[in-house]
Amino acid sequence: MSSIRLFLIASILAILTLFNFVAALQGYQASLREAEQLFDNQLYQTAKLIANLHTEQIQTPPSPQNNLAYQVWHNNQLIATSSPSLRKPIIELLPGFDHANFNGYRWRTLVFYDDNHNNWIIVAERSDLRYMLAESVITQAVLPILLGIPLAGLLIWLIVSRGLKPLRDLSEQLKNKQANDLTPIAIPDLKSELKQVNHSINALMRRLGSALDREKRFTADAAHELRTPISALKVQLHNLREEVPQGNEAFAQLEAGVERMQHLVEQLLSLYRSTPEEFSHQMTRLNLYELAQEVIANQHHDFEKCNQLLELEGDNCFVEGDPFALTTLLQNLLSNANKYTPPGGQIRVTTEAVGGHICLKVEDSGPGISPTDYSKVFERFQRLSHIKDVAAVQGCGLGLTIVKHIADLHNARTSIAPSSFDTGTAFIILFPRTPDSHD
Repeated sequence: MSSIRLFLIASILAILTLFNFVAALQGYQASLREAEQLFDNQLYQTAKLIANLHTEQIQTPPSPQNNLAYQVWHNNQLIATSSPSLRKPIIELLPGFDHANFNGYRWRTLVFYDDNHNNWIIVAERSDLRYMLAESVITQAVLPILLGIPLAGLLIWLIVSRGLKPLRDLSEQLKNKQANDLTPIAIPDLKSELKQVNHSINALMRRLGSALDREKRFTADAAHELRTPISALKVQLHNLREEVPQGNEAFAQLEAGVERMQHLVEQLLSLYRSTPEEFSHQMTRLNLYELAQEVIANQHHDFEKCNQLLELEGDNCFVEGDPFALTTLLQNLLSNANKYTPPGGQIRVTTEAVGGHICLKVEDSGPGISPTDYSKVFERFQRLSHIKDVAAVQGCGLGLTIVKHIADLHNARTSIAPSSFDTGTAFIILFPRTPDSHD
């Protein structure tokens, strides 16, 4: 059973029902014994009453509804009976209680010897009628217990629900916490059973916060510390270029390695800046189309060098976002398209309103990505090996990771699809649409 509430209620009700059943059964059996004793005592009093009435030679008219039968015997002669058909002894003349069958019924019998008149008195009462009466009385006593079980179930439900309220409050606080909120959870008047759980959760948050701080410091410190020697290397390479023959392959590889290292450092810094702790929540209303124009203008020379056709289509679409983060997102998408689109290829950026979203699409005519690899491209340091000459393409495998991370910070959905060109890939970012997203 997946619900603690249902488990507790079902268990308590099962135990309560079991105990009520056992108690009702014991009470039923005990009540039957007491009723039997009462009826037997009544039968004995009836026998004494008959003995004192001097019923000799008195015949009682037969009554099919009568539940009582009697005989009075004196010296083996029947001197009184409740029915003319009862001419033989109902039961053997031995003092005490017993059972007998006659007239189609089972009867409880009592043989009583009257010392004063030397008479044997036999009194019989139908067993079925006395059981019916006893069961009627007992049922009226037991029925409230059985009917009280549903009411007890309702009360147990309310009590258990009330008892689980602190657990619901704890769950609600956890659910409402933001991704960057690692502050301790404080619930007033927390029950003792949940104090340890709350303490463990807060301890976990402290450890998680410490781990994130260490990762943040390491990324920032490593990136900043690497910038200085990289800058020094670039200065030395610039000075060395005049002394190295034109077209030296080793020198070209050295320059490419330094550029790659600088690119990796810059990407690490971008990834660090876009973490929830550093991300600015003071989002502004941005025109996504105009932002794309600015980024394309700044990076247009990269596409011109590769003789690539870069197009911007769509309308003015507005989103709530951070300017720096969205600029980084567009730069990485365009840089990725520039790297993997062959010379003379096409790249298209589109901004448009689609249903309840604002769509940003960047598609190219490059080699494309296999659908089985769609989920891999957003992983850190992931570079798809099936793409020809991928090693020759400058990159560190962080660009699309940063794109996905920034999109998540803006509550946007990221997806990949084939491009509208003959080959290539389309990266699609769907931002939440606001009432004034399209002007």
